[in-house]
Amino acid sequence: MTGLGSTKNALSRRLSRRWRKDSRSGSAIIEFAIIAPVFFMLLFAIMEVGIIFFAQSTLQHATNNIGRMIRTGQVQGQNLTQSQVRTQVCNDMAPLVPCDGSLYVDVEAFSNFGSIVFSPPLDASGNMIPMNNFQTGTACSVVLVRVFYAWPVWTPGLTAFLTNMANNKHLLYGASAFRNEPFTTGLSGC
Repeated sequence: MTGLGSTKNALSRRLSRRWRKDSRSGSAIIEFAIIAPVFFMLLFAIMEVGIIFFAQSTLQHATNNIGRMIRTGQVQGQNLTQSQVRTQVCNDMAPLVPCDGSLYVDVEAFSNFGSIVFSPPLDASGNMIPMNNFQTGTACSVVLVRVFYAWPVWTPGLTAFLTNMANNKHLLYGASAFRNEPFTTGLSGC
C-alpha cells in the first residue's frame, strides 16, 4: 500500500506542477494582451515619425534641385511651365511622396534679398492656401522657391502631436532662396 500511496502522491505533485506551470503561462498571455496595444502604438509612432522625417528630407532635396535648375537658368532657357517644374519636383520625390493635389510649388522673384515678402501657406483654419506664383526671374534676380506637401498622419493618438494642419495632416515644406547666376550672354556678374 505504501508504494501505491507514494505513486499517488507523486502523480498529484506532477499534476499540481503542470497546473501551476499552465497558470503562469496564462498570466503571460494576459500581461502581453495588456502591454501589446501600447507596444504596437509606440512601434507605429516611431515608424511614422521616421517616415515623416525622411519625406521632409526628400522634399527639401527636391526643392534644392529645382532651385539649382532655376539659379543656373535651365528652367528659363527651356521655357518650363509651373506644371513642368511641379512634375520635376514630383520625379525627385518619387516614390516616397505621392504626387497628388497635396503638393504645391511656389516660385517668386524679387529685386534683392531685403524685398522678399511671402504669404503663409496655411489659412487660419489650418487649410492649405493654393499657391499659384511662378516667377523664375531673370539673371541676377533673387528667387524664393517654396514647396509644400500635406502629409496624412495615420497613427491614432499621435494626431495631436504630429498634425499642424486641418484634417489630421502634417505640413512638409522645403525652401530655397538664392540669387540667379548671370546665365545670359553678355553679363559678366551681378
